[in-house]
Amino acid sequence: MDITKKIRQNSFGPFKSIFRLTAVAIALSSCGSNTAGPKNTSPAIKGTWKLLTATHIEKGDTVVTDYTKNMSFIKIINDTHFAFLQHDLNKGKDSTAVYVSGGGRYSLNNDLYTEQLEYCSAREWEGNDFAFNITLKGDTLIQNGVEKVEAAGVNRINIEKYIRVK
Repeated sequence: MDITKKIRQNSFGPFKSIFRLTAVAIALSSCGSNTAGPKNTSPAIKGTWKLLTATHIEKGDTVVTDYTKNMSFIKIINDTHFAFLQHDLNKGKDSTAVYVSGGGRYSLNNDLYTEQLEYCSAREWEGNDFAFNITLKGDTLIQNGVEKVEAAGVNRINIEKYIRVK
């Protein structure tokens, strides 16, 4: 056998093996599992959010609450659930003492974020769904919608402004 012909035949040998391994890896990686469950259109909403302000409009009255003074409120959102926690900054030692928490499942379709409140320290709020339109710009999340809880006598527009906790 001519030496030139032998070199040509064997010089592509390692490349053939690499090509075959790459093809197998691509084929295997495309066989991902199809998991059931809610699929959110934007993973950017996931994370921990600190509430800066809340504006409640009810029966013509507007009340703006600054959550950066005397209290702290965070919302944590993962792939399927949300939770919120609020407490005063005086460790419950004076008239500003407050602790509120809740959570449940949520769905997200484009900019429509809907919370299904399953757990809440204000128990009459449990079992209600709250739909909000959301706007996400950088590390700022704004949600607005109607909160209606007949058992608590609540029927108001709620606009909340959050910043991402880093």
